[in-house]
Amino acid sequence: MSFPSSKKITRILGAELDKLVTLPSIWLTLTGTSILNLLLAAAFTSVGLQGAAGTQSILNIGLASMRYLQAGFIILGILATCSEYNGGQIRTTLTTIPWRGVQLSTKHLALAIITIPAAFIMAASGVLYTFTMMRDTAVVIEIDTMIKTLLGATGYLTCTTLLSAAIGALFRRTTPALVVLLGYYFVVSPLTRDFPPSIRKYFPDTAGYYMYMPPSTDEINFLTPMQGAGISMLWTLIFITVAIVLFRKRDA
Repeated sequence: MSFPSSKKITRILGAELDKLVTLPSIWLTLTGTSILNLLLAAAFTSVGLQGAAGTQSILNIGLASMRYLQAGFIILGILATCSEYNGGQIRTTLTTIPWRGVQLSTKHLALAIITIPAAFIMAASGVLYTFTMMRDTAVVIEIDTMIKTLLGATGYLTCTTLLSAAIGALFRRTTPALVVLLGYYFVVSPLTRDFPPSIRKYFPDTAGYYMYMPPSTDEINFLTPMQGAGISMLWTLIFITVAIVLFRKRDA
């Protein structure tokens, strides 16, 4: 089987992007996640105003919802790859696009195109709300620090989404993929907090934490933002590669 030309790859990317854009569950997930993010930002900001606000950073409070916000992006990634298996649409897709590796790769790329602006807007909206409410009481932050932090948060949410999409492609069913990923991020990972930091820092969610939280003088920073990004990207690429290899070998 010949490899598709660059023009065909562009068309495949356009087709995958069109499928995601026209999928109602994608927009319902993004809308619900955005609303939840604002509600959580308001709640954390309210707590900050009632507490020792003068010692808190706007970024720390504005991004406190990230732990819960990632759930929406996990769901987004799983829906992107599992939706085609509902009703057997994947067979139609593979009839039209016989290059399996290219098809799944471009799906991840199309998902990244949608995720990056959505993740940035949500992360920025939380920080902006906190800044608006606490600008007279919280610790002042520099613009370049804010931009780097928001880019790190965007990168982490994007990696989480793509990793979730790869897991969805492995399971091919929404429910098992959700159980595994939500179980890890919200049950297993919190239970590993007593693990030595030298081990925990290599977990995808822990490494991702260092991508967007500014270095603190009050605690040991085991990873730099770049190191955290490198580990998170490595986890993502590993799962995408495994998903592509298995996708090429097994039946639709």
